[in-house]
Amino acid sequence: MQTLGIDVGSSSIKIAVYDSSQEKTLARAFFPENELSIEVPFPDWAEQQPDVWWHSLKGALRNIKHQIVLKNIEAIGISYQMHGLVAIDKNLIPVRPAIIWCDSRAVKIGEEAFNALKNQDYLDHHLNAPGNFTASKLAWVKENEPEIYSRIWKFMLPGDYVALKLSGNATTTQAGLSECALWDFKNKRISTQLMDYYEFSETLIPDIVPSIGVQCYVSQWAAKQLGLTPEIPITYRAGDQPNNALSLNVLKPGELATTAGTSAVIYGVTDKPIYDTKSRINTFLHVNNTLKNNRNGILLCVNGSGILYSWLKKLLNTTTESIDYNDLNNLSEQAPPGSLNLRFFPFGNGAERILENKNLKAQMSQLDFNVHDRSHLIRSAKEGIVFSMRYGLDIIHEMGIPTTVIKAGNNNLFQSPMFRNVFVNTMQMPLALYDTDGAEGAARAALAGHISQSLENTFKNMNPIDTIYPEQRLMGIYQEQYGLWKKDLSVLLADKKNGNSE
Repeated sequence: MQTLGIDVGSSSIKIAVYDSSQEKTLARAFFPENELSIEVPFPDWAEQQPDVWWHSLKGALRNIKHQIVLKNIEAIGISYQMHGLVAIDKNLIPVRPAIIWCDSRAVKIGEEAFNALKNQDYLDHHLNAPGNFTASKLAWVKENEPEIYSRIWKFMLPGDYVALKLSGNATTTQAGLSECALWDFKNKRISTQLMDYYEFSETLIPDIVPSIGVQCYVSQWAAKQLGLTPEIPITYRAGDQPNNALSLNVLKPGELATTAGTSAVIYGVTDKPIYDTKSRINTFLHVNNTLKNNRNGILLCVNGSGILYSWLKKLLNTTTESIDYNDLNNLSEQAPPGSLNLRFFPFGNGAERILENKNLKAQMSQLDFNVHDRSHLIRSAKEGIVFSMRYGLDIIHEMGIPTTVIKAGNNNLFQSPMFRNVFVNTMQMPLALYDTDGAEGAARAALAGHISQSLENTFKNMNPIDTIYPEQRLMGIYQEQYGLWKKDLSVLLADKKNGNSE
């Protein structure tokens, strides 16, 4: 049986076709070749046109038509960028561009909501502040674009929109609603408290379908557009970070998954309704949550990761020299651990949740024109990303969440040996590396949803291709460097609080 996995990212659409009889991925592709653009009409905004994702899906499928027979695909799984807002009218047409995950315009609205609702009971029920999540983005539209808001029939997440284009049906999941900050974990239902505060009608919410299982079917129109068989089911849907964890077979408490794509993430699983009182770390329903077995995902996110690396590549490319990611990796190897004390703070992609939704902007400290060159700049950027992840991991440990193993796919920044080395020695734990990605994970999960197979069985044949262990000497170096980085960060945060920085 062949299944299609679709990973709807903000930089590209990735796909994978998995064959269960051969227990391997037959084809992978992404589109476009150059990264998708993010529209920034005003500072701190980030938007994309939803139909760009659909056109990119068509492009990715065209890229694999010579490798496989698309008509042999029997089920579809979807992974998607989390926390975005897509609003459609009754004709299923978006009423405005999607407000995506790294857009910061709704931070103040979320803070005002939390201040109005703030009490122990609210967090006990919701496990998160309203923050800058999808519900607050919708409230921003309601407040600032009332004519557009009046035309909204349903609002949804990016993955829900791709499922809509595939099927013609507006649907979402309980896990998706938890990503919107609209789930009451204690009562296991839509959050009436936040819906009432924002004065949203429940009619705006699409039909709720299971994360794993038959959700809807590919329409005749979509099948013709994509070259697929009509009426094949969509049997899996999850945000990209829960999906990355699933792709790495992270299903049990104590296990951690990590990735460093556009954003850098550490994602853990717990069976308890745990939350961070400052909402620096967020709790969502995990993909394998059931009424009998509670499974929540603990999400640590740093917005500025791969997007920083992409920025460096553009910055260092000149009319006389063309630099690719391999060149960046090689250049970073030329600088010593610690980058001769050059410190990078990668907070240039919107408000950061681990900094309590402060928009600190990206900054460097200790730059010396007589000492540092581009190799130090590149290495310090990688170290800054890892130090930011460690900063969040410290919060996870403060929450009392055990961590026994951490896993990553061999993609994005984790393809860099230097990045992996900095990671394990800063985190002070081994890293198991797997040859998989989010699109393959979604394809495998689609299989589980189609034939009602357990996730454990679906991912049982996965083994790491490598395990990287920390070294005593390097752990000492990076512990010292992380301490200095953290000290400088505290100064930057104090300046921000006191109004000394814009």
